[in-house]
Amino acid sequence: MADEENKIEEVKEVEEKKEEVKEEVKEEVKEEIKEEKKEEVKEEVKEEKKEVEVPSKFKNLVKEIEEMTVLDLAELVKLLEDKFGVSAAPQVIAGAVAGGAAQEGAAEGKSTFSVVLSAVGAKKIQVIKAIRDITKKGLKESKDLADAIDSEPQTIKENAKKEEAEEIKKLFEEAGATVELK
Repeated sequence: MADEENKIEEVKEVEEKKEEVKEEVKEEVKEEIKEEKKEEVKEEVKEEKKEVEVPSKFKNLVKEIEEMTVLDLAELVKLLEDKFGVSAAPQVIAGAVAGGAAQEGAAEGKSTFSVVLSAVGAKKIQVIKAIRDITKKGLKESKDLADAIDSEPQTIKENAKKEEAEEIKKLFEEAGATVELK
């Protein structure tokens, strides 16, 4: 009887060790994925980086910004927006807003919509991430799709229900892109 209890205890200990090892492996994989994503973003930023002559009075500031992580930069932008009461989002022209409202009003009778991206805007990386999340495509395919928008509007999602289409539109507009529901 004591022998069986010892074996049961050993099995429990082995199971606990397995769970611990699983958790450790999960954490290691998460860290590897984070590092890979950081590298992807760094590569993306390098590709988009263009040569700009920086005046000497700003060289130290620009150098510090270049060394920041994406998260630190996002935090800095938010801080500057709050401190100075401004927004980094591009301003929308009133005529475009009125035209968009008319299109939406005409489309309200429909039950499904196509989400068409017509301009990327200033926050290209955020738009690429949104494309990636919505289409479930890889980083390169999402970037290629965002680049193709320069030549002609691209359909991101077809036959989306009204609520889903509006959520997608809001997501892209927050990223600074121009979106139409058709």
